[in-house]
Parts: sequence; structure tokens; C-alpha cells
Amino acid sequence: MTKVNVYIPTLNGGQHFIALLDALAAQHAPITQHVVIDSGSTDGTVEAARAEGFEVMGLGDAGFDHGGTRQRAIDAYPQADVYIFLTQDAIPADESALTNIIRVFDDPQIGMAYGRQLPHKGATVMEAHARLFNYPPQTQIRGLADADTYGIKTISCSNSFAAYRRSAFEGVGGFPRGTIMGEDVIVAGRLLLDGWKMAYVGDACVYHSHAYSLREEFERYFDIGVFHNDNRWIFDSFGKADSEGFRYALSEIRYVVRRKPWLLPKVCCSFVAKWLGYKLGLSYRSLPLRLRKAFSMYKAYWGRG
Repeated sequence: MTKVNVYIPTLNGGQHFIALLDALAAQHAPITQHVVIDSGSTDGTVEAARAEGFEVMGLGDAGFDHGGTRQRAIDAYPQADVYIFLTQDAIPADESALTNIIRVFDDPQIGMAYGRQLPHKGATVMEAHARLFNYPPQTQIRGLADADTYGIKTISCSNSFAAYRRSAFEGVGGFPRGTIMGEDVIVAGRLLLDGWKMAYVGDACVYHSHAYSLREEFERYFDIGVFHNDNRWIFDSFGKADSEGFRYALSEIRYVVRRKPWLLPKVCCSFVAKWLGYKLGLSYRSLPLRLRKAFSMYKAYWGRG
């Protein structure tokens, strides 16, 4: 039987985390260990996890690191064939979510998989579009040979709900430490370059969405630009993101016009915030440290520099 561990980084998870615990308790898939990696919660997150029998790790003085924190959890609890990662606000949509993502590893070519994200109840029209555009219902298998067709989207994934085959994961060095974001994308790219394939699993669903302000969208896309600047090999191997961004913008305009056309000014402002943030992130090396930190969503990253 395949042994599976579930890992969840947390910081004051609130009601979404409680809902996640309830959803995990209802899953059909047998899980060997549930592990929480906590960054200093003060709202009862740790106590709630322990009450459900979770192993809980603290970060101590190390501080949160997108890849490093996740790798520490695996290093502490490595005994599984498949590693599943969830964020604290990604709530399995039904009792088969984990079963369905684990099942794809029956194909020996699959090195990693990620699931479908559905908008939380009450999500904005823009949040809903983002999930529909990026997470369709159809399952898809992608390999390096698909880069000519899908470009950079070949290695699209999300650690809000992702799973990794241990042997493949270890073979490419695990999660990188010290990256501003995109640790899952780095692993995906390395896996495909190493001959593995990845799966998007359309029937493995979680509820997960965010209502970002314009400032937060700017900051998030600044960090994406920094990530792409620091990982040029992704462009070299899989292509650039410009055409995909244009396709997304057209799709969002059409979606909003059909449902809430009065939000078009906000949509346009969102495009500007994302574009400006991304372009500044791509050229972040020319900016002083104080501006890099001011523009970034992940401000602690710059504090270590």
C-alpha cells in the first residue's frame, strides 16, 4: 500500500484551518502522518492540530521560507511514498480529493501532481474567474515535450494542493531554500527536465481563493517578477509568460462583462497593478533594498539579505 504524508504550513489559520481539519478527517484516503509546520500561531491553530493527532513542528528562530520550511518538514517526517502539501486555507471539496490525487501515481511516469482549486463561497467575480481559467475540470498530463504547446504553463502548479512522488522529488534535490516563492514550480521544472511527467488532476478539488487588494496584487506580481529574474532557466526551458498573461486578461474582461460589467474599471486597474509589479520585479536588481522590500508581499525575504 502506498504510504502518504500530508504537510500543512500554518500561521494563525483561523476558521479556514478548522474547516480544513474537518475535511481531512472525512477523507477516504489512508494517511500515514499529518504534519503541521507552524510559524508561531497565537489563535489556537497549533492546539486544534494536536487535538486531531497531527505532528506539530515549530520554526524556532529560522523564520518562514517557502521552500526551506516545507523541506524541513519532509526531512523530519520523510517516511512516505507520496508527499501531499496543502495550505491552511485550502479545504478539500469532497471526501475523495486526496484519493483522487494519490491515484495518478499509479502511472510510474508521474513525478508530481496538483489539484483543482474552486473559489471559496462568496468569492468575488475576479477570484472566481481566476480559478476557472487556471483550474479547468479536465485532467491533463504534461511532460517536457509539451513545452512547445503550453510554454511556461507546462509547469504551472500550486502548492495549495500538490503531491510529489518521493523518489522523483528526492532525485531533483527536493524543495529549494531561499527562493522568494515558486518552490513548487522549480521542482516541477526540474522533474520535467529529468524525464518525469506531471499531472493536473481535475477531480481532486479544494476550495481556495484570495481577494487581493490592488496593492496586494502589485506586491504578489512583483514577487513573481523577482522569482522569474532569479530563475531564468525556466524561460530558457519553457518559454516566457507574456502571451499567457495577455490571454488571461482577455478572458477576464469577457467574464466580467457578462456578469458584472460595472467592475471593468477595477479590472483595468488590476491589470495595471499586476503588469507594473511584474515588470519592476523582473528588474529588481536595479532597485534599492528599501524599495524591493516595500514592493514585495514576502517582506521577510529581503530582511534576510
